[in-house]
Amino acid sequence: MYGLLFLLLLLRFFTAASSFPDRFTSSSLRRHKSQEYFELGRPLPSDLLPPSCYRRVLTHSFANTINGPPFSAPYSPPPPSESSVCSAPWSHVALEFRAKCKGEQYDRIAGLWLGGVELLRTSTAEPNEKGIFWKVRKDITKYSSVLARCDLNLTMMLENVVDRVFTGVYHVEVHFLYYKANVAVSETRVSSILAFNGQKLGIVVPEEPADLIVPISDDGDRGFWFRIDSEADLPSKQIQLPRNTRRVVLELYVSFHGNDEFWYSNPPNLYITTNNLTTGRGNGAYREVFVTVDGELVGSEVPLPVVFTGGINPLFWEPVVAIGAFNLPSYDFELTPFLGKLLDKKAHSFGIGVTDGISYWLVNANLHIWLDHKSKTVKAKSNLFPSPAIEVKRNAQFKKLDGSFRIKARRRSDFVGWVKSSSGNYTTTFSQKYKFRSSVSFGKNGTYKLVNQKVKAEKEVRVVSETGVVVLRSRVKGRYPIDVITATLPGKKKDTYVLVTNVTHSVTERSWHGGYLSRVNNIQDSRGWMEVRDHSVLSGTADTRQSFGYKDNFGCYSRTIGAVDGSLIRDNSSFHCLSAA
Repeated sequence: MYGLLFLLLLLRFFTAASSFPDRFTSSSLRRHKSQEYFELGRPLPSDLLPPSCYRRVLTHSFANTINGPPFSAPYSPPPPSESSVCSAPWSHVALEFRAKCKGEQYDRIAGLWLGGVELLRTSTAEPNEKGIFWKVRKDITKYSSVLARCDLNLTMMLENVVDRVFTGVYHVEVHFLYYKANVAVSETRVSSILAFNGQKLGIVVPEEPADLIVPISDDGDRGFWFRIDSEADLPSKQIQLPRNTRRVVLELYVSFHGNDEFWYSNPPNLYITTNNLTTGRGNGAYREVFVTVDGELVGSEVPLPVVFTGGINPLFWEPVVAIGAFNLPSYDFELTPFLGKLLDKKAHSFGIGVTDGISYWLVNANLHIWLDHKSKTVKAKSNLFPSPAIEVKRNAQFKKLDGSFRIKARRRSDFVGWVKSSSGNYTTTFSQKYKFRSSVSFGKNGTYKLVNQKVKAEKEVRVVSETGVVVLRSRVKGRYPIDVITATLPGKKKDTYVLVTNVTHSVTERSWHGGYLSRVNNIQDSRGWMEVRDHSVLSGTADTRQSFGYKDNFGCYSRTIGAVDGSLIRDNSSFHCLSAA
């Protein structure tokens, strides 16, 4: 397989259009049976235990829903009972998203909100004529203050097209699983340790879930996400914080589509105009999503380059999907240092933007707010700090369709402020830094494309008492590289072409919370080729290998899979610490 791949890459390339990653469907290929799809990841701490109770909170079939409103259903939590088996508060709550589909269909983006608070950003798998199904489980305990309310609607947006060509209807069920006595939580709320048949899986919990969660979102007529079509767009929402707010964290959800779905591979506009190309996928290969308060930058993130199931080569994502495709990550920004400016009895503007962004991005955020229940007001002060400067260097060299484009970027920010509540005077420092490198190269008259992107990022939250004692230190360091090779060859059939594709993607993170350390290594490598007419895959081969490892103070989990042409040939998992994760 691999010898054939590299042989193809060495063949003489014929003049063709530039090799831009694209979206495809592969349902025309024959499958023998219905198949379950999945995303590799760590099991939830609650997965090994039966829930105290569960509820089916949403059921709907998303057919021709394009340009229509989202689907909503009234939500109510488990009612109080004499035994309090399932009423709030809960030690854990899990969301289980189940979907199935068959026929011809593209991948679709979807969002799930409760009262405008986003719980899940996900994308669909691409179906086939035999049918596929999958499920996603996510810990949503941190949304407990919203889950305990009975006056809200659960809303899901999934725009789909059904006609004579695209026949796939997505049938969706959502369940909430509530846990009480089954999950053992230490009294300090520093850690939860779950045990099942002698196997342990831990999770670090910094403190109780927020008392309030306020959405920073649109009105919900077309989903609660804001749509960003250019870097000039800066959607925002006015929010006034309670005067007894002692901590604030902004949680950002983001996904990228249209001309920016493969933003990490986009060439600069000059390359496109010089070569008279018709693609709208330009503006270079650097994007930064940022958050502002009253127009002032308070945090930013280079988003994880998630590949959806129709992207680059859909044969890669059968049955294991790309990292983050079923459960897109959210990004947290500690805004406690800004309480000195926010607690002035006035509404403040919380905005979201995308540097160099083009059409289109879907963004919204949740504002998690912790209150001082022993006081009506708290005192706070934000230190003066300059707006974090960004350093971006770009280099472009090309002749006709061949050339290379390199970008280097870095940013560092430090925000400091103190809050005096009934529990004392504490100073919070939120530090953030990242380094970004990107190289996009074209060769063989634009038919060969090599993308290499590396992101190193670090976040830290430190809380110090007025006596100088560090009472909390939380830090996350991560590396998020992606490499993509796309080579275009002439097809054997009329109006066809062959794409030889490689994708290597990984997420490596180390997280510290107090004295607790956790590690994640998630590496995915896919190689293959496909024969394409328009956007339909006629034939091809694919080989995807992935290894996932997790390790913390309590135990380990690892899983390794191999898939060839849509079938699993290897799937091994273990809870034993045989090696470093």
